[in-house]
Amino acid sequence: MTKLFLILHVLAAIMAIGPVAVAASMFPPVLRSALAGPGEAAPVTTLRTLHRICRVYAGVGIAVVVFGFATASSMGVLDSAWLITSIALTFIAAVILIVLVLPRQESALEVVAGVRAPGAEAAETSGTETAAAGQGTVGAVKLDARTSAQLAMFTGVFNVLWATVTILMIVRPGSTTGG
Repeated sequence: MTKLFLILHVLAAIMAIGPVAVAASMFPPVLRSALAGPGEAAPVTTLRTLHRICRVYAGVGIAVVVFGFATASSMGVLDSAWLITSIALTFIAAVILIVLVLPRQESALEVVAGVRAPGAEAAETSGTETAAAGQGTVGAVKLDARTSAQLAMFTGVFNVLWATVTILMIVRPGSTTGG
């Protein structure tokens, strides 16, 4: 049963986390493109697709955790330091995705797509001045290249955390296969 859980865990990680990592990384440059050419439909369509991929596969990513716990339980390693560290890093990555990346993507997409009037959210949430014409706000932050860079930073941290978890899963410090 351990091999089956391990196979399902690895497949779920590849099929769920990979698309989120790639799509989330592609979102900021496409957002910059959309900001550079307001009114163009292609970047907005691409942003919608990238955000949908991130949102859907983030939900599918729950399978990674479920099969991971099943694998660890069947292997009897739930109390291993490398696994506890991996669980903590996975939790932090999930929080970054759910709290920092997905909401910012959604807000940026709404502004770029014209669903929300530029400056509307900032005026509602913090009373700040509205943004210049052609640019909106994400929270109380003006939607511009800096916002895109910040989103790229959060996505980069998410990806580094997952890379670290992957390394811990392969090397497993203290194991006979950990080198």
